[in-house]
Amino acid sequence: MKRLSYSLALAVALLPQLLLPSIHAQNRGEWEDAMYTPISPDSAFATGAENLWNHEVFPTMLLFRESGYMGRTAVVANQTSVVGTTHLVDTLLRAGVNVTKIFCPEHGFRGIAAAGAKVDNSTDPKTGLPIISLYGKNKKPTPKQMEDVDVVLFDLQDVGCRFYTYLSTLHYVMEACAERGIPLIVLDRPNPNGHYVDGPVLDTATCRSFVGMHPVPVVYGMTIGEYAQMINGEGWLQSGEKCNLTVVPMQGYKRDSVGYELPVPPSPNLRTAQAVALYPSLCLFEGTNCGVGRGTD
Repeated sequence: MKRLSYSLALAVALLPQLLLPSIHAQNRGEWEDAMYTPISPDSAFATGAENLWNHEVFPTMLLFRESGYMGRTAVVANQTSVVGTTHLVDTLLRAGVNVTKIFCPEHGFRGIAAAGAKVDNSTDPKTGLPIISLYGKNKKPTPKQMEDVDVVLFDLQDVGCRFYTYLSTLHYVMEACAERGIPLIVLDRPNPNGHYVDGPVLDTATCRSFVGMHPVPVVYGMTIGEYAQMINGEGWLQSGEKCNLTVVPMQGYKRDSVGYELPVPPSPNLRTAQAVALYPSLCLFEGTNCGVGRGTD
């Protein structure tokens, strides 16, 4: 039997709020004493991860931990998953969220593995949490890996290009969550190439792989939260299943911000705003004998 849907779970959360006001107050204290101070509604800009502290889903997660309906949280993250200057995993643990495991994409949890390099399972030395690689043979969380998970948080910085593999990781995580009825919370981040749409639409009937899973242009102009909603809305998951999806939006995001400088490089060879801007064109040469400047500044 599938677990409680997230919307039903939110309704169930009202009961402990009424019956256990002291717990609510305690959890709110944990939330506000976390490493990162909640973003002010007057702030010019905040990512979804930073805005999580203002979103209804965050205190609800803490309430569920006390009431027994939810708590075991898996985080899909890498080096870009920061809240201010602190890693999302560290921030969540400090705030009382019961993080039980980390899933990581291509390039690994710390983002140092080269493109296409094997990324093994490991243990985070700082927190002791298991890190499960979603790159290589295990691209989709297995049923066993999801057995002890009640909710998944997804926070990866995309670059707005179809062949960037974080989109495929998103797809497979959504699919794994849909199959087990596990809620997925996507923390939205800016698309540094979000100010335009360009390139041919992929013909997925004849050409579909981990570097291109959906019938979208090379540059698609959406944030990763918007893209997750499109995957759901278009029925692209296996058997047309729908993921129980919540997107925590950004605050003050402007799609036409040309040359937006990402605070953390999303992968080893996209170190600057210029590299990110040129990536949709230069990546097409990777299948040739032409050099594209990898490893250079």
